[in-house]
Amino acid sequence: MASRPKGKATMEVGGDGVAVITLINPPVNSLSFDVLENLKSNYEEALSRNDVKAIVITGAKGRFSGGFDISGFGDIQKGTRKAPKPGYISIDIITDLLEAAKKPSVAAIDGLALGGGLELAMACHARISTPGAQLGLPELQLGVIPGFGGTQRLPRLVGLTKALEMILTSKPVKAEQGHSLGLVDAVVPPAELLNAARRWALDIAERRKPWVSSVLKTDKLPPLGEAREILKFAKDQTRRQAPNLKHPLMCLEAVEVGIVSGSRAGLEKEALISSQVVKLDTTKSLIHVFFSQRGTTKVPGVTDRGLVPRKIKKVAIIGGGLMGSGIATALILSNYPVILKEVNEKFLEAGLGRVKANLQSSVKKGRMSQEKFEKTMSLLKGSLDYESFRDVDMVIEAVIENISLKQKIFADLEKYCPQHCILASNTSTIDLNKIGERTKSQDRIIGAHFFSPAHVMPLLEIVRTNHTSAQVIVDLLDVGKKIKKTPVVVGNCTGFAVNRMFFPYTQAAMFLVERGTDPYLIDKAVSKFGMPMGPFSRLCDLVGFGVAIATATQFIENFPERTNKSMIIPLMQEDKRAGEATRKGFYLYDEKRKAKPDPELKKYIEKARSVSGVNLDPKLAKLSEKEIIEMTFFPVVNEACRVFAEGIAVKAADLDIAGIFGMGFPPYRGGIMFWADSIGSKYIYSKLDEWSKAYGGFFKPCDFLAERGSKGAPLSAPLEQARSRL
Repeated sequence: MASRPKGKATMEVGGDGVAVITLINPPVNSLSFDVLENLKSNYEEALSRNDVKAIVITGAKGRFSGGFDISGFGDIQKGTRKAPKPGYISIDIITDLLEAAKKPSVAAIDGLALGGGLELAMACHARISTPGAQLGLPELQLGVIPGFGGTQRLPRLVGLTKALEMILTSKPVKAEQGHSLGLVDAVVPPAELLNAARRWALDIAERRKPWVSSVLKTDKLPPLGEAREILKFAKDQTRRQAPNLKHPLMCLEAVEVGIVSGSRAGLEKEALISSQVVKLDTTKSLIHVFFSQRGTTKVPGVTDRGLVPRKIKKVAIIGGGLMGSGIATALILSNYPVILKEVNEKFLEAGLGRVKANLQSSVKKGRMSQEKFEKTMSLLKGSLDYESFRDVDMVIEAVIENISLKQKIFADLEKYCPQHCILASNTSTIDLNKIGERTKSQDRIIGAHFFSPAHVMPLLEIVRTNHTSAQVIVDLLDVGKKIKKTPVVVGNCTGFAVNRMFFPYTQAAMFLVERGTDPYLIDKAVSKFGMPMGPFSRLCDLVGFGVAIATATQFIENFPERTNKSMIIPLMQEDKRAGEATRKGFYLYDEKRKAKPDPELKKYIEKARSVSGVNLDPKLAKLSEKEIIEMTFFPVVNEACRVFAEGIAVKAADLDIAGIFGMGFPPYRGGIMFWADSIGSKYIYSKLDEWSKAYGGFFKPCDFLAERGSKGAPLSAPLEQARSRL
């Protein structure tokens, strides 16, 4: 049975002789293979008709096109669709049919023209846009390259330097800037867009306006020697910033061929590279991340019940420390009125000051106007009591990790807040059932776990208990999207998903160091692997030793059989070392927070070794980078498998997204479970089994991993049965 078409393109010919071709594929009119085939047939018809003088391409419902439909790659990988020959779309359709046509075409851009959408527009002979429309080529962040001629046309329209900046950063420009760059020919109000595009197309046909084939333009290209220097600089920067990625350099290669050997050779090179790039492991990983990120908002039994999110008009936050002020910042930036409560005037002033400083930082960097700053700050009010909580729709508690304090707060909230009010906690480790045990409101208690700094970090871990209502989850998912976070719904347990999965990360590193592995080598290997911070350099030192010990205590109490108890941090604390805040931790820090290794660290390691009764292991003292990565991350995979098997996460892909956006696991490795499957469950199981026999329970493979590893089955395959807790 043939699969249902994904989108279409329609054509209407007006009395003025202009054929308007409309791209239709909601929500962003992505260019699926079906849309592109329709576009081709409509175009051929328009060219053959005597009553058509010119062509306008536009998108339905206020959006031109968000780019190529990358689910098409999935269809090709699954074998449900045959891959088109290299260059079929970029050369045969877009260049030789559309751009080389004897009738001119104009792109009427509304809302957005991204990726393949912009590439299609650039092949038209002019581009008319509405104000504020987003124009860009974000392909590199998806692991692919602009493959519809973008590597050739963008440098010819905006100049090489600006084109490379747009391509390498994946950042779009607004239509107004596009106009000043030469990417857009005119900016007109939405109501005038189609008429302006029609007139422009007829003016080109009647030679009143220039007929420009952007692929043939050379006036904005620098001389060859200068172009080579610019490209060399771009390649050097790319190697430094993305050493584990091949596709950005492959993209630059296509740009270079076009400049050195002409646009036709460049188009052919781009087509060849596009067909090679989709086979890269990093591309498969990034495409997995793209779809998984969009899938986190689909929660079986919750989001499939037809529930509509309730309107959250006002939010209260308890606690104005780093987390509370960060959460308040995120909310007011998305136009939520916020009440920030503290215990006394001094703390309240400090909390409001932190929010103000967060916003002023954006003003200083030119990302926010003074007017916008004042308007945003006006949404924030301070409070020392609960009287102003009587009309709030949601409260987020963000006080210190003290269970009795949190229990008292939640008992008070029940007295003052309206019946419908969502009662959320930002706790990172404490069981939500314990937090709410003194209330009768278990159905509206939920975890809203932000990551520090809360207004910057992209993840929102939504933690549900067995009692949390589906409506409350749907409401918080909606808030998460509105404050531009990626929300992931997880179950209730110590550490929830992110902290629990990654607790063995630092534990394993401490285990290795006590037995002879150089801590600085561990940090180096982990950074090369792609983590933003090593377990020592930034994680322990940045969060501070107090937080590290408080978190570790929760895990030691809850999972004693698989916790490695290291004395290194407690011994350093005795000497008033607490991490970056004291300028002394695993590293020494200067006044600019620049870190350098500390030769004194050895004495703490040796002392910890003697206190713990641990011996140096010559094998662990000489680990390769590959072995360091395996011994550090395979325990993380093991814990992620437990989290999945227990039903804390609904699907393995949610753990991938949680690890990427919460802990900075490299997206081009696809997330912890996806990466594990790329290595193979059999291998991971055999290594953990070997280490557990040599070193004990910390490395012991869980039953889930042992079962799947013995069969070589994928770790991320769905569980055989639904878990009753979910």
